[in-house]
Amino acid sequence: MAVTRDGEVDFETEAPVDGSLDVVWRHGVRARWQQEPPVQTHWYDPHTVLLRQSKTVNYEAPFLFLLFGNERALLLDSGATGDPAACPLRATVDGLVDQWLAAHPREGYGLVVAHTHAHGDHVAGDPQFTDRPGTAVVPKEADAAREFFGLGSDAAALGSAPVSFDLGGRVLDVLATPGHHDSSLTFYDRWTGILFTGDTVLPGRLYVADFPAFLTTMRKLAEFAGTHPVTHVLGCHIEMARRPGRDHPLGATFQPGERALQMTPAQLVAIRDAAVSVADRPGVYRFDDFVIYHEPGKRETRRLLARARWRKALAAPLRG
Repeated sequence: MAVTRDGEVDFETEAPVDGSLDVVWRHGVRARWQQEPPVQTHWYDPHTVLLRQSKTVNYEAPFLFLLFGNERALLLDSGATGDPAACPLRATVDGLVDQWLAAHPREGYGLVVAHTHAHGDHVAGDPQFTDRPGTAVVPKEADAAREFFGLGSDAAALGSAPVSFDLGGRVLDVLATPGHHDSSLTFYDRWTGILFTGDTVLPGRLYVADFPAFLTTMRKLAEFAGTHPVTHVLGCHIEMARRPGRDHPLGATFQPGERALQMTPAQLVAIRDAAVSVADRPGVYRFDDFVIYHEPGKRETRRLLARARWRKALAAPLRG
């Protein structure tokens, strides 16, 4: 990693860099008397931090991502709770920013808080940052978020080309990727080669609200990954177990045997192909690395909730 004479980090010459995913993610606790930190952090490289909220805070246990550039940092998603006592996200982020600035001193360093989409478990922490100096919190609503990044109107966004977003030498490509939610955005980081896909692509249940939009999105992402050096595809949840085709139940607060967070461009293509194969058949479709919920009806929803209740009842005697 090169640093210029004026202290600027060169985010271009060596890109995409090799980072470390050698981390065991905490996956909740079995008994109430056990504890784990509300936020787990992992430095992927000296300028990129992966964070996970604990399942003891919220069963969704979303992943968040903090990317440092020369002029400002980007926090992707703010998680599933706004209560700083339950989950001190801002304090955690401030500590990470201080740590990065200690190695790369500069004045007037900013922070942008943006979102992969507007569901509550990705935006609930926004209030912790509203009064933070030098911070821009991107609106969660689809039109406003697309306008912030320059993606254009709702009608044009789905078919629009990616737009660049510069953190100060570290450039991201932002794509409108609706289907899971109309506000869904995907971020490609040229420095690490990581494609941050939110809830659109992840090792778990792919809930699709608008299937035609999802199909267009998956074709767009597969094409993008075929023309860019994508090292990893990172979504915001782990819901699949190591056993192929098995997902942990909805609402699980203890998930031993999770599979890895990271997915590959080949798995992204597999999701595209799977989506094409079930495009005209709403329902639930299970594959080795993901489960597609194609505009599920009341019956599929009842089954999902019933399984969650059964697993919760089964686990109850184990909790102290």
